[in-house]
Amino acid sequence: MIRNVAFYAVALMTITGCAGTTGGELVGVERNAQFYEPDPYGMVFVPQGSFNMGQNEEDVASLSNAMTKTVTVRSFWMDNTEITNSEYRQFVNWVRDSLARKALGEAGNEDFLITEDKQGNQLDIPLINWDTELDWRDPDNQEALAFLYYEQEERFFGEKQFDNRKWQYSYDWVDLQQAAKLTNRYDPNEGKYHGTVYDINGEAKNLEEEGRKGFIMHDKVWVYPDTLCWIQNFSYSYNEPQARMYFWHPGYDTYPVVGVNWKQATAFCIWRSNLLNNYLKKEHQPMAMDYRLPTEAEWEYASRGGLESAIYPWGGYYTRNNRGCFVANFKPLRGRYTDDGSVQTSAVSSFAPNEYGLFDMAGNVAEWTSSAYDESSYLYTHDMNPDYKYNALPDDPIVMKRKVIRGGSWKDIAYYLQCGTRAYEYQDSASSFIGFRCVRDYIGE
Repeated sequence: MIRNVAFYAVALMTITGCAGTTGGELVGVERNAQFYEPDPYGMVFVPQGSFNMGQNEEDVASLSNAMTKTVTVRSFWMDNTEITNSEYRQFVNWVRDSLARKALGEAGNEDFLITEDKQGNQLDIPLINWDTELDWRDPDNQEALAFLYYEQEERFFGEKQFDNRKWQYSYDWVDLQQAAKLTNRYDPNEGKYHGTVYDINGEAKNLEEEGRKGFIMHDKVWVYPDTLCWIQNFSYSYNEPQARMYFWHPGYDTYPVVGVNWKQATAFCIWRSNLLNNYLKKEHQPMAMDYRLPTEAEWEYASRGGLESAIYPWGGYYTRNNRGCFVANFKPLRGRYTDDGSVQTSAVSSFAPNEYGLFDMAGNVAEWTSSAYDESSYLYTHDMNPDYKYNALPDDPIVMKRKVIRGGSWKDIAYYLQCGTRAYEYQDSASSFIGFRCVRDYIGE
């Protein structure tokens, strides 16, 4: 895959770099057409700007973790709703089908794998062929696909079901944070890299031996949501229907996905980026910016909707409109969850959007951000695109695995719906009240 990207870049330079006579003047590289970034599907544009990040109301919890700070954020695109069950199922089904196609290809059905590039050269790692139709009921495929189902002794009432414990997504990314360190830079005088990088398990990689590929990180994540979180999160509470049906039933297609931990949400963003860029590469189009989780500052800036010092995303001081109706899905009164129209989650975009066109920036489900949580991070993060990241290692203390969540949820009181309120959850924890949405950097200003 990396080789294909490199080839694409070289081909693009060859096409655009061979300009005609320039008269000896510096005219830049000629392009066949001016680049224009189309609006990403399901996203809205959040313009660059500055704002006062932090609490706009009294710190009723006396946490002192959101001191006011003036910061600037660059432009970006943001999903107008939280990722829904239907959208996340596309990811889950892709992982399932990729495992099936790989298994069929390795079992001898070469139609499911691509082993050569367009020039006829053998690929080091075969690619999955998505053009070949996959028939799960074909008797010829049953033996090769048997591993994707529960063993007979593990089946409930003898029913044949997929074993979603097998659905793991393997993915790679380039760790630019480690690559940017001066000690890890390429030395042109010696013609090699120096320094050491660390993988996700804390294992050291010597760059003199690894070279540039040492910056490539690898991980594998189980993608199926934790559906039992509906029961686990609430003691002495009847939530079995949600545990059984919430994720897969078509009646919940437009509801926000929950039971997804931070690592799963991050993997989803990488998969979504690859899904789009593989298509664009196939169509000989310029690559798009990657999808990712929003930083804490981006999330807060977007939630305010351009309204200076907004306490809530809708800008007012209250959680009711002028007709006395609640304007978000949260816990408005003790034990009275239904006063806003929903007992638990509601379908996305059930309430009015903020000024940027973003739905449910308060309530429904809280949302993961990419930022690590530290009570004092506002004191030392930059005032331009502030962010604090920490990739926790497996053996790190649990306090190092905290990630910022924002927006409050259907089970939270109004305090957590405020734009400036911070909260956290552990990166490997999944809950029935936390979901996420993606952002994508805007090309230009």
